[in-house]
Amino acid sequence: MSPTSFASSADLGEKEQTLEVLADGVYALTAEGDPNIGAIEGEDFVVCFEALATPVAAQDWLRKLREHTDKPVRYLVLSHYHAVRVLGASAFDAETIVSHETTRALIEERGKEDWASEFGRMPRLAKAADSVPGLTWPTLTFADKLTIDLGGGRGDLVLQHFGRGHTEGDITAWLPKQKILFAGDLVEAQAALYTGDAFHRDWSTGTLDAIKALGAEVLIGGRGAVSHGRDAVDAAIEQTRHFIEVMLAEVGAVQQRGGTLKEAFEATHAALNEQYGHWPIFEHCLPFDVSRVWDELSGIERPVIWTAERDREVWDQLQG
Repeated sequence: MSPTSFASSADLGEKEQTLEVLADGVYALTAEGDPNIGAIEGEDFVVCFEALATPVAAQDWLRKLREHTDKPVRYLVLSHYHAVRVLGASAFDAETIVSHETTRALIEERGKEDWASEFGRMPRLAKAADSVPGLTWPTLTFADKLTIDLGGGRGDLVLQHFGRGHTEGDITAWLPKQKILFAGDLVEAQAALYTGDAFHRDWSTGTLDAIKALGAEVLIGGRGAVSHGRDAVDAAIEQTRHFIEVMLAEVGAVQQRGGTLKEAFEATHAALNEQYGHWPIFEHCLPFDVSRVWDELSGIERPVIWTAERDREVWDQLQG
């Protein structure tokens, strides 16, 4: 348990990208634990889900997508505000950028700090960082649900907020006709969770319960492989839930006996490592995860803003 490099700063090797056609006009791009991204064809337009970290990175994805469709991007949907999900937006030339209303507020409140934080933690994802023109601003927001008619017998795409989870403003993209769910970072499949801006108690209960109740038969999480079949979908949801529940239990036990944040990190690491330690970004995420759980259980309702300086302080304290 002794990583020598800060977060993912030493992880500079290219990841193999895989484009899967999940149904007619439904696409997912996965990349060995890097952020997943997707697209859904309408009758004469495309809805893209997530934007990657930079326009240059997004252009690489769009070149792959254009091998399958040349329809214009009408909607770019952002599942939440984190920089590695949104700062590539300008590459899509989308008519409308959609998010939850809270996501827009979070970009205003902490977008600049998150940009510096995430590019420092994961420099490999910040491909051609100077191509980012500035913060990404949604042009259409909603509170609970937004339905897009795909036309041409393709059914609807339902964008929905199920409650607080990975952030305050996560949304999913659900295709009820095809039973395909783009879950964003609310669910991970064989990839460790990042929860530094999370609401763990809400996420592990009502939010995941509502996602599971959809009955998806294909699920694209924020990272990791696509889950095919109800058993695999439910396993991804329950793995996500278990990861959170273990953190809550371990950190809570240390707090109750008057222990320290460092002790909480060590106990949580020990409890999770055998099952999850080999998964992508486990060592990277866990110090930030435990710090947020500690704060939440201490009564700090909203996540403290992560800055590049705070990142280093927490890392040195817990992983140093």
